[in-house]
Amino acid sequence: MSETKNDNPPPRKRKGATAVIKELVKDLEKDISSHPPDEQSRKIASVLKKEDKEHIIKACLLDYYNAEELKPYQAELIKMQNHLERTGKKMIILFDGRDASGKGGTIRRLTRYMNGKRYRVTALGKPNEYQKTELHMKRYIEQFPHAGEIVLFDRSWYNRAMVEPVMGFCTKAQYQRFLKKVTSYEENFILDAGKTILLKLYFSVSKEEQARRFERRKNDALRQWKLSEVDLQAQELWGEFTEKKRILLEKTHTEKSKWWIIRSDNKHLARRETMKLILNSIKYVGRSRTLDFSMDPDIVIPGDIELKKMKKEQKKYGAPLL
Repeated sequence: MSETKNDNPPPRKRKGATAVIKELVKDLEKDISSHPPDEQSRKIASVLKKEDKEHIIKACLLDYYNAEELKPYQAELIKMQNHLERTGKKMIILFDGRDASGKGGTIRRLTRYMNGKRYRVTALGKPNEYQKTELHMKRYIEQFPHAGEIVLFDRSWYNRAMVEPVMGFCTKAQYQRFLKKVTSYEENFILDAGKTILLKLYFSVSKEEQARRFERRKNDALRQWKLSEVDLQAQELWGEFTEKKRILLEKTHTEKSKWWIIRSDNKHLARRETMKLILNSIKYVGRSRTLDFSMDPDIVIPGDIELKKMKKEQKKYGAPLL
């Protein structure tokens, strides 16, 4: 029996994105070698090794994937923003927590495509001498949203419950008075009449990851401005900040005014899950029926659940770990 010839060529194997980018890198190398490069290009070409190129490819792919994964949620945030404007409702989002826990980066991703006329990011500095004589909440109340607006506080009035008592920026009496009155202030100034949505977010980073981020700030000229007096002592005072976090949750997490803990060692997951949390806080017209809005329970944790976990850790290890 004669052997039949197969005229059909074998199917081509589809190239993955990594393979395509590798080919582009090779083409770039050819281009560099065929044209007189400037000094910077020559240095880059000579320094990059094979493993360096592999690392760059993976990093670029990961950054691209993460950015693309956030876009559907960023589009939903615009829908939510339009709904707030139509209904005249207001939203206040507090970004509190440890230093270098990713608050600022999350705010930037949240607002990247939003209508700039309908939101404000507020980061208040130290109060002046006149403000120190007034109600602690007053200067924050002055920044509250108008109808249809979102205000994002990059650190909030809860500085009085965390940074200020640890660093000695307020008296013990001021600290205790704040804890006693703050939830009633929130109910009176914010939650009254149901027109305002209040979200209190506490970004929680591990001690090891915080140390790594601080080290990066020290060595990166583009990030050195982020280092503050508090940052320089945050690691040394880790235990004191942890204790203030425990008291914060114990005294100021209520049914009407809840805290949400955001685990932020993985910045991308923290940003994505924060978007989901915000989108789940209100019903709005045009909500996607196919997008996954379910939150990762390992990233987003209700304040009362976190408090229980901290108490268990304290009983077992002598102190909470986060």
